[in-house]
Amino acid sequence: MAVNWRVKSCEQSIADTDEPGTRLRKDLTWVDLTIFGVSVVVGAGIFTITASTAGNITGPAIIISFLIAAVTCGLAALCYAEFASTLPVAGSAYTFSYATFGEFVAWIIGWDLILEFAVAAAVVGQGWSSYLQTVLGYWFDIGPMRWDVGPLHIDLGTILIISTVAALLCYGTRLSSRFSLIVTAIKVTVVLIVVVVGAFYINPANYTPFIPPTEPGEAAGTGADQSLFSLLTGATTSHYGLFGVLAGASIVFFAFIGFDVVATTAEETKDPQRDVAKGILATLGIVTVLYVAVSIVVSGMVSYTELKTAPDGTRANLATAFSANGIDWAAVLISVGALAGLTTVVMVMVLGQTRVLFAMARDGLLPRPLAKTSSRGTPVRITVMIAGLIILAGMILPMEKLEEMVNVGTLFAFVLVSAGVLVLRKTRPDLKRGFRVPLSPWLPIASIIACLWLMLNLTAVTWIRFIIWMVLGVVVYLLYGRRHSRLAVAERVR
Repeated sequence: MAVNWRVKSCEQSIADTDEPGTRLRKDLTWVDLTIFGVSVVVGAGIFTITASTAGNITGPAIIISFLIAAVTCGLAALCYAEFASTLPVAGSAYTFSYATFGEFVAWIIGWDLILEFAVAAAVVGQGWSSYLQTVLGYWFDIGPMRWDVGPLHIDLGTILIISTVAALLCYGTRLSSRFSLIVTAIKVTVVLIVVVVGAFYINPANYTPFIPPTEPGEAAGTGADQSLFSLLTGATTSHYGLFGVLAGASIVFFAFIGFDVVATTAEETKDPQRDVAKGILATLGIVTVLYVAVSIVVSGMVSYTELKTAPDGTRANLATAFSANGIDWAAVLISVGALAGLTTVVMVMVLGQTRVLFAMARDGLLPRPLAKTSSRGTPVRITVMIAGLIILAGMILPMEKLEEMVNVGTLFAFVLVSAGVLVLRKTRPDLKRGFRVPLSPWLPIASIIACLWLMLNLTAVTWIRFIIWMVLGVVVYLLYGRRHSRLAVAERVR
């Protein structure tokens, strides 16, 4: 059996969106898309990753690391915006790849996106449960919400949040958007309060040295636990200095993950050729301002040396900087903000996953009955199935071992989308594009290079797991998708 490189035309992809029984309802504006984007990107990362990265790797230059990460994401975002305005169909990178690289690559990227969305939702769901217990613990004496039953980890909080967001998504994306607006407003308000209050405690002396002198670290792990770059070059880790700033960018980059979910909702947007690009770029602009503001405040409130990981392994977070200045109530506020942040992250991750698998099912690469929509224009069957699989994954998989797989999956998608812009410009220059990446081909090439560099900084064991997952995906494609895809059926009929 061989793979197939048949390409699904852009015209056919768009025509399929009007097929009775699998039609999604067009309810969303660019404001709704921005809300979804901000709600998924502004998660717990802003409350935790900033302080620990500044203390251990970058010093006050964490500000530069965030800007480097923002530029990298911005390059990919421009490519997503062009694709989504040209091909406003559910599925994001999967659909884009089908129109440029062909069916096999489309399947691979769809399989890859399961890592980004489903595994991320399971990981974040467990984090949400942990924060819920922390917040409730401030006012109530509650017992554990998680029990180990043999090999299973039963987490009531995870089951609660996944079930709730699935129910909201089944009801409709408009309601989901309104719910996201409320919760996103809460967490952004918390972030703004943190910035405003913290600004009064900034000591300019804490910004010196802005880029601390390099402190050579220990070898970057051993064997498969070291980064792929270290494994290939024999390099060691660096704390602070220029290489520390670059390493910090690789870490804080992952605080931006999720903006690409906006592209998965293109088919449900009223004016996708105009609004998708606006939604993606507005999302990135808002979160960049928030992240840089937080990094400026945290770096100015305390010396970076006070944010280093403690000998017992305790990592610094935003609350660390506030507690050092006697603002103990910040811990409660930050926990509430993190809980709100994770709520919408889980919702939009589930939304993104359902839309990718919906597109794959509609194309026949997965069983087509999964693509059937309800009277409200939502794919209820696939949403319920995904919710169940995410809950099951949270019970049986070692999530702390799989988090980096979310990152490699995301970056792989970014690379293909950036390359796809170049291919589609060459093969279909006639297509109407609501948005065009400026300075092409240079910006898409820069996006590919930047993403590949960040991928090299992931551990070798992550690459091994990623390859195993992809091999499994190829097997599934050969056994099912290759013969059942709508393009394959059409070829046999002719």
